[in-house]
Amino acid sequence: MERLRFATVGSVDDGKSTLIGRLLYDSKSIFEDQLEHIEAVSKRRGDDYVDLSLLTDGLRAEREQGITIDVAYRYFATPKRSFIIADCPGHIQYTRNMITGASNVDLAIVLIDARTGVIEQTRRHSLLVSLLGVPHLVICVNKMDLVDFDQAVFDRIRQEFEEFASRLDLQDVTFLPISALAGDNVVTRSANMPWFEGSTLLHHLENVYTASDDNRIDTRFPVQFVIRPQRSDFPDYRGFAGRVAGGVLHVGDDVMVLPSGLTTTITGIDSPLGPVEKAEPGDAVTLLLADDLSITRGDMICRPNNRPRVSQELEAMLCWMDDASPLQQNKIYSIKHTTNSARAKITNVLYRLNISTLHRETGVSELQMNEIGRVTLHTTAPLMFDDYHQNRSTGCFIIVDEATGQTAGAGMLLSPRT
Repeated sequence: MERLRFATVGSVDDGKSTLIGRLLYDSKSIFEDQLEHIEAVSKRRGDDYVDLSLLTDGLRAEREQGITIDVAYRYFATPKRSFIIADCPGHIQYTRNMITGASNVDLAIVLIDARTGVIEQTRRHSLLVSLLGVPHLVICVNKMDLVDFDQAVFDRIRQEFEEFASRLDLQDVTFLPISALAGDNVVTRSANMPWFEGSTLLHHLENVYTASDDNRIDTRFPVQFVIRPQRSDFPDYRGFAGRVAGGVLHVGDDVMVLPSGLTTTITGIDSPLGPVEKAEPGDAVTLLLADDLSITRGDMICRPNNRPRVSQELEAMLCWMDDASPLQQNKIYSIKHTTNSARAKITNVLYRLNISTLHRETGVSELQMNEIGRVTLHTTAPLMFDDYHQNRSTGCFIIVDEATGQTAGAGMLLSPRT
């Protein structure tokens, strides 16, 4: 069954967790004991309705404060698709959690409170979705029941968002007026908004076209593990396991191994279900090669005439996530990229991006937690990578503080500015 990964983002109390709860409830994807539990909790808190947001706000601190802190993942399926939902926190201090949750999704849902319209956190999250290269965006104007389902309110917010989004790199944007609490236009069409002729949210999620989102042209296979069983029934077996990060691999294809530059031919592709003739983006497979080459974890298998960039000098947009220490220029960090690791230092902060105004602030030398900037890096070993907007899998990396072992930053590799 085809799978769609999507994230819900937006400001605090815009109804993200309630929306997911409504999706799960109306699509009959929750167990009876779960429903009984949240009914009891809602009654104990004095609510005169079943608070569906409790289905995702799993931490005790979240339930007590009525906000989402961690990224909550939920799963459900319809006859058309299966879904993985990342419910991202809306509070500004948890921006790094939001980036983590939305970093590898196919679609993002941005919720806007119909009473307040486009606010700073709406712009902040929309910018981050744009920077993360999320292919599809759904703007859900929520709480339409609190503005009497007024079409003028929806049209005004849509125009306001479109004016801001014209400065962002957003490809596919859809607008929906909904009420997550009452269920209007979430799973079933709303009789309260006959003026809206679009589909419901669930119908859109089931039918949004994602087949062209993956990079099926640039073949990229980061080697994760070398498999040598050394068993009597497999005396000569030597396979290279990993996940296809781009392109389509076929048995018989000529390939090149980087960084060595040696070439060979694919003689077999093993999958969890047995031998296959091809492997597509996202498939976890083991490649068998014609020649006995020296290949190790971190190497990249590609096509001879279509290679990634190989360099120790990098340029990237970097989101700083360390709450204990700001980014420090020329400090040695560890960098994790695909299946490869190296040591790296940030040699320059080109600018810090004001994610409220989109203004580029130059003359800065550090980034604090949740701040985003364009930086240059130098690594101790070459990385094999693509521009992030060309391939999200080979264009992303994380920075780790060697002293604490904590993830300090997450970045998107870009082509150098000319």
